[in-house]
Amino acid sequence: MIRALAPLAAVPLLLGLARPAQAQEWVEKRTAQLQALDKVTARITVLDAPLNQPVRFGSLTITVRACNARPPDEVPDAAAFLEVRDSLAPASAPPAFRGWLLANAPAANMLEHPVYDLRILECR
Repeated sequence: MIRALAPLAAVPLLLGLARPAQAQEWVEKRTAQLQALDKVTARITVLDAPLNQPVRFGSLTITVRACNARPPDEVPDAAAFLEVRDSLAPASAPPAFRGWLLANAPAANMLEHPVYDLRILECR
């Protein structure tokens, strides 16, 4: 019987943390540049979100907990760990999103929200 990887078990592979023969490195950064989309108004906003400082977009509060980028001599890529809360949800509700967003693989893990969409552009 073949078992599917648990979502969290796949994260190290997606981030290159499971080092193959050729080592892949990530560099920690202090600010994430996010692209936020309001699907109702088609408004796109670019947000600069410093680590551990909440940023608002519509009813969302976005907190970046980690932001990593590839070194300058490698193919550009970014990965950010986000916690997203919706102020319209009950206070006891879980976060609208908590996990890694990947710049080069936005569909690998994404915010599933009826009004908003988020993606990571880069880490600085």
